[in-house]
Amino acid sequence: MTAPLPNSLNMADPLVLYGEIFASRLLLGTSRYPSPQVLENAVKQSNPGMITVSLRRQGTSTTEAHSGFWDLLKKMAVPVLPNTAGCHSPKEVIATAQMAREVFETSWIKLELIGDDYTLQPDTLRLVSTAETLIKDGFKVLPYCTEDLILCQRLVDVGCQAVMPWAAPIGTGQGPLNPYALKLLRDRLQVPLLVDAGLGLPSHACSVMEWGFDGVLLNTAVALADDPVAMAKAFAMSVSAGRTAYLSGTMQAQQSAQASTPLVGTPFWHQS
Repeated sequence: MTAPLPNSLNMADPLVLYGEIFASRLLLGTSRYPSPQVLENAVKQSNPGMITVSLRRQGTSTTEAHSGFWDLLKKMAVPVLPNTAGCHSPKEVIATAQMAREVFETSWIKLELIGDDYTLQPDTLRLVSTAETLIKDGFKVLPYCTEDLILCQRLVDVGCQAVMPWAAPIGTGQGPLNPYALKLLRDRLQVPLLVDAGLGLPSHACSVMEWGFDGVLLNTAVALADDPVAMAKAFAMSVSAGRTAYLSGTMQAQQSAQASTPLVGTPFWHQS
């Protein structure tokens, strides 16, 4: 196995969420990997800032399998971001979040409130009030939402210090389906924005980072790749490249060709 990527933390440009600094702008999910060893190797290669875990999927049992998973999480020594995947009501979300806080000993929560089982689209009508309830209960909420500007603004208004809009429905790998709306979000909102769901290629991640997004959260695109470990590294590199490009300031697109080679010193100079 090749050596892991160096820590992508840039002290002059850190990812800061709720006042805490994270070592990478890539967040990585932990489900659907071929084996725990592959998951561990993917984490080592990509050095994510956080890893997401579903309490509902993993369960709270103390069986050998679950105990092994908890041990693996501790071994990887990466901050854990519990999520409320599979919850269809605010009541389910709140109960799951409170259990996750006890199990993982963290106030971080990725808020997922599903409104449609087919697309796994968030329940946008109840998402804001649920986020507000969790924040009042002391949680650091990262809400999974659509790219709707008004929804995202309302989430910020109730206290979310970061927002996680999707690029496309979860697990589709289609990449950003509505670049206009995502770019508008980046232009209008001043909080950190992390693209969550729908990215399938490293180039997708690089693109949204070039637009000024602060990070991405991935799972399926890495876990279901032929080589998840190599793909995790590819995504980490693309996130870093996109961020560097954004900070560097990209050139403006031109309508006509512009010569890039100076005439002075070129061979075979012809005089009229």
